[in-house]
Amino acid sequence: MRIQDKYDIVLFDGVCNLCNGAVDFIIKRDKGQNFKVAALQDEMVKKILESYQIEGDYLDSIVLIRGEKVFYKSRAALEISRKLNALWPIFYGLIIIPAFIRDPIYNWIARNRYKWFGKKETCRLPNEEEQNKFLSEKDISE
Repeated sequence: MRIQDKYDIVLFDGVCNLCNGAVDFIIKRDKGQNFKVAALQDEMVKKILESYQIEGDYLDSIVLIRGEKVFYKSRAALEISRKLNALWPIFYGLIIIPAFIRDPIYNWIARNRYKWFGKKETCRLPNEEEQNKFLSEKDISE
């Protein structure tokens, strides 16, 4: 069984401070162990991207892979909120706002994310507590 059939895979820009903050947010609220996360820049992630015909240098938005489905931008964020604990699934209700309204807002934030939130020199590495939340070579080879 592929890892994306067991978990929702959240792919993010590993050098973006805003994206790293979003990953911290997801990890803290993923009590159901629904997600694995990985940086889009990671070489092993490129294998997964390839199988979904996503360019290996894609960094324009958060990507959520659930089985055979791929979600981008605001849709990915809303799909993630559905599986978080506490009241966060309520935000999935924003799905009634059409993507042609949601995504331009998402794009505006994404275009300015480095300017507003900064950028790291290297991709984030998980600490010991986070190891099981991050996608590993072992996960992909299984």
